[in-house]
This record gives sequence, structure tokens and C-alpha cells, in this order.
Amino acid sequence: MTPISAPLRPLSEQVWVTGQVSPEQIPGLGDAGFTCLVNHRPDHEEPGQPTGAELARAAAEAGLEVVHAPAHGLPDAAVVAATRKALDELGPDGKAVFFCRSGMRSAAAWAMAERLAGADAGTLRSAALAAGYDLGRVPL
Repeated sequence: MTPISAPLRPLSEQVWVTGQVSPEQIPGLGDAGFTCLVNHRPDHEEPGQPTGAELARAAAEAGLEVVHAPAHGLPDAAVVAATRKALDELGPDGKAVFFCRSGMRSAAAWAMAERLAGADAGTLRSAALAAGYDLGRVPL
């Protein structure tokens, strides 16, 4: 098992965000109690980056659900809808790791999806800022 190089930062009690995850790191996420991996990174964004299919295989082997909702810049309606669906399917005991290259697109997708469910924009911005992500320019 390879540790995650980027820190896992909590956005809520159920959702953590980080930068790129490798297939070798995924078993450790399962061991840490995570049940879902949400990949907001498009395939082939950078040379050498693992593909969504490689990550999905590793997640399935570790018993994690996986959602591939690639965001090319600010998350669009389809990415937000897929993120909302993943959040809805977590259940009360589920824990998810959201990731992209730096975690910024994932934090934005989380906030936009939670806003769809009626969460307060200021509260979402504060939670993201506490995790190191300034969503001041993200339309919530």
C-alpha cells in the first residue's frame, strides 16, 4: 500500500478532497474506511497520469464505489449532477474521497452539488476555505 502524497482535507464529515490519487494508494483508502472515490480529473490531462479505468479497477478491488465525473475547468451541470448523485448514494455511514489534479475542481463540484440540495453558500465557502480551497469566484 502506498500512502497518498497529497493531504486528505475534510470538506464535511463524509467528504474529503485531495490531489491526484494513484491506483497503488486506493487500497489504503478502503482500509481507512472510505467507501467511494469520485474522480473529477479528465483522462490524459498530464503525461503519466493514471486513467479513470485504471483507478476504477483499483477501487473495485478495494471495495470502493467509483464515480468518474471529469471536469474541464469549472464543473458543468453534468459534473455537478454526477457529484450530487454520488453524495446522495453515500448513505449515512459512507465516506468519500473527491480528487482532481489539485483538489480545487473537486471542492467546487462538491460545493455546487451541495448547493443544489439547499446548503448555504457561505457555509460551503467557509468549509472549502478551511480545507485550503477559495471558492470565492465559484458561482454558488
